[in-house]
Amino acid sequence: MKFDDLKKLHQKKYRESFGFFLLEGEHLVMELQKAALNNSLLKSCELYVTHERNPWNSSFATHVINSRHMMQITETRNPQGIVALVPMLPPTAPKPGERAICLHEIQDPGNLGTVLRTLAWFGNFRCLLTPNSVDPHNSKAIRASMGAIFHVPIETEVPLESLRERFTRIAWLHTTGQSLQCENFKNFNCYLFGNEARGVPSDKLNKLCAVPFTIPGTESVESLNLASAVNMCAYEIARMT
Repeated sequence: MKFDDLKKLHQKKYRESFGFFLLEGEHLVMELQKAALNNSLLKSCELYVTHERNPWNSSFATHVINSRHMMQITETRNPQGIVALVPMLPPTAPKPGERAICLHEIQDPGNLGTVLRTLAWFGNFRCLLTPNSVDPHNSKAIRASMGAIFHVPIETEVPLESLRERFTRIAWLHTTGQSLQCENFKNFNCYLFGNEARGVPSDKLNKLCAVPFTIPGTESVESLNLASAVNMCAYEIARMT
């Protein structure tokens, strides 16, 4: 890929057009290298490093660039001198017993990255993103995921109405409903979370026949942070199964 094209990858439309995204920083590159050991599609990654970082111990094709060029392809204020060009991977096929976490029009890349990190920790989850959700290949989402983006199958542009065709039982997290600590909470194969500010439209929920659940609390604040809610739910699902 031409260097000028690398700079374009900060924009979603070019990531989708080229089929690649950028990943920066020592920790994330090391996580990428670990993931590539078990995923042949990642072996085509390329590294861009500054002279100070060269040589970098990796099987990836490596390009040495100067600090000025490094600044042009990074988004952090103090780049670590190492960036990877990574192909966008198709989601793997669902596995037996796998649960889906569906995020409806989530907007905060930090929330998404934290959710992916949680799902990778507990395992056997996939993440579904409805249209108008934040791009999982956004640099902030990738940094927040701490490499979990390589360990959780992610589907984007999933129509909300399609869930009913794919899943027999759908749970919906809300401020009302049964407690997620009840035994029944584990018996769903899709768990739906709404937009940080607007939730999920009631007319669409009715068509999905989604069962509401809630996280008991003091109600001294209006709601929980989305990523925190997913964390608690994933823990309860893993604990009960």
